[in-house]
Amino acid sequence: MKDVILSDGMAPSRAQALAVTLGLGRGVERGDALPPFFHQIYFWDPVAAEALGRDGHPRVGQGLIPDLGLPRRMWAGGRLEFHGPLVAGETAEKRSRVEKTERKQGRSGPLAFVTLRHDITQNGKLRVQEYQDLVYREVPDLNTPAPLSREAPADKHAEDVDFTTTLLFRYSALTFNGHRIHYDADYAREVEGYAGLVTHGPLLAQLLMLKAERELGLLVEFKFRAVSPAVVQETLTFCRAGRKLWVRAPDGRLVMEAEAQ
Repeated sequence: MKDVILSDGMAPSRAQALAVTLGLGRGVERGDALPPFFHQIYFWDPVAAEALGRDGHPRVGQGLIPDLGLPRRMWAGGRLEFHGPLVAGETAEKRSRVEKTERKQGRSGPLAFVTLRHDITQNGKLRVQEYQDLVYREVPDLNTPAPLSREAPADKHAEDVDFTTTLLFRYSALTFNGHRIHYDADYAREVEGYAGLVTHGPLLAQLLMLKAERELGLLVEFKFRAVSPAVVQETLTFCRAGRKLWVRAPDGRLVMEAEAQ
């Protein structure tokens, strides 16, 4: 499989739109250093509607990701290395490749894991290296009880964040994410078995990274793992103890865990 290479002018207006969406209250101008993980809103690779799967993602097997025979996609986590800030308004290049694939038998059925590696350069220098972990599963049996969830640690350095359908829509639009679980409530409930519209895992990771940078300083590395899904009606608590961070749901379950360096 060949690498996929995308180029983007890193328009400041798009970063400004994300900053407003996240309530950061600051402008973004040409030449400004972008906050960590803001590269998610760049490097769009749109495909025609007929090339999309039922879930709204591009169908597997026609591009970078192989068809492993499992239709349900989730972003399970990732690891990022920050070698230098990306700068708004300067063209950057992203080179993506499949780092590894693996099939396993889980308690709920077969699983396929795909790790993508993204190297992002600007002015000939590596700025961000990202390892993106995806998991593919079978379509769920809606009559099967949900798996037991892990309890989150006690809240420390905590702040609550409310999520709305408008926030989810804007984040989907800015990241060009067509996954229907984030905007089609009937699909999310009746096909994928969620309790409602699902809050984006990368959005939670983005907020954790911004919290880590505010409280710990510039990031060198950040890794995160999704533990359980959250739906839009839930107010989530973002917590930190030292360099460990996590997201806690109102019922006490652990939604995401992370570590900053």
